[in-house]
Amino acid sequence: MNLNQYTGTRFSRRDFLRSSAAGIAAVLMGSRMDLLAEAAKRKIPVGVQLYSVRSACSKDLPGTLAEVKKIGYTGVEFAGYYDRSAKELRQMLDDNGLKCYGTHTGLNTLQGDELKKTIEFNQVLGNKYLICPWMNGQTVDGWKKLADEFNAMSQVVRKEKMYVGYHAHAHDFHKLDGQVPWDIFFGGTDEEVVMQLDTSNCLDAGTDPLKVLKKYPKRSRSVHLKEHGGDADTVIGGGEVDWKAIFDFCDKDVTEYYIVEHERGNDPVLSVKAIKGCFEGLKKLGAVPAAE
Repeated sequence: MNLNQYTGTRFSRRDFLRSSAAGIAAVLMGSRMDLLAEAAKRKIPVGVQLYSVRSACSKDLPGTLAEVKKIGYTGVEFAGYYDRSAKELRQMLDDNGLKCYGTHTGLNTLQGDELKKTIEFNQVLGNKYLICPWMNGQTVDGWKKLADEFNAMSQVVRKEKMYVGYHAHAHDFHKLDGQVPWDIFFGGTDEEVVMQLDTSNCLDAGTDPLKVLKKYPKRSRSVHLKEHGGDADTVIGGGEVDWKAIFDFCDKDVTEYYIVEHERGNDPVLSVKAIKGCFEGLKKLGAVPAAE
């Protein structure tokens, strides 16, 4: 084929190939952008558990929140309030364009008359997830009693459009009289009680976090992302967690927030570096929304 005759212009074979390549590249780029846009819609917002940077928060809470936002996180989960009122904390969050994705609040603050105070505090924060960070039923009956308590708590907080939940630790997966405490508790609670799985704590107990997630679908509205394996500085993406499998499941489940946690919290400098590394790791894994 004589391309010059066909087009009526001077158009070499090299020009044709160059033009074709550019056109194909444009189509591919457009397709890639479309895919990224679609993926971004499915991405789950990523916050950080402030226990990860507790020393930094103790020294300079406003400055640490500013750094959290600078890194790219869009929300935080509190683990203590550093002698600030709910109103002060909310102002700090608003000043930095951050949201409260949850609070780790002791079991005693969810019981009896304290629950009303906890609800009111978290309403000011704009938070709906009241997560108990640690507890131990000691016996099978003890865990059943806790399940009953959480069902009752859940009925109260749901009237305020909130949830109560429990955060995983290794002892929750160690058998007790032939039964797994985690299964006793979540097998005995209704679907509204949040199962906040911690990927590393689960693996510490020799349990596959993906299997736990699959066993209790529609329970993981908030999931703790913590790497397992490596040294003290290992961040998300550098250890043993099968992140792709975790993300694939959560993308299809009810998960509303990912909460990053790292164990470098005692060092104000290294802890901030660690949560930054975790966020960069999530970027590489494609788990961070485009807006972040």
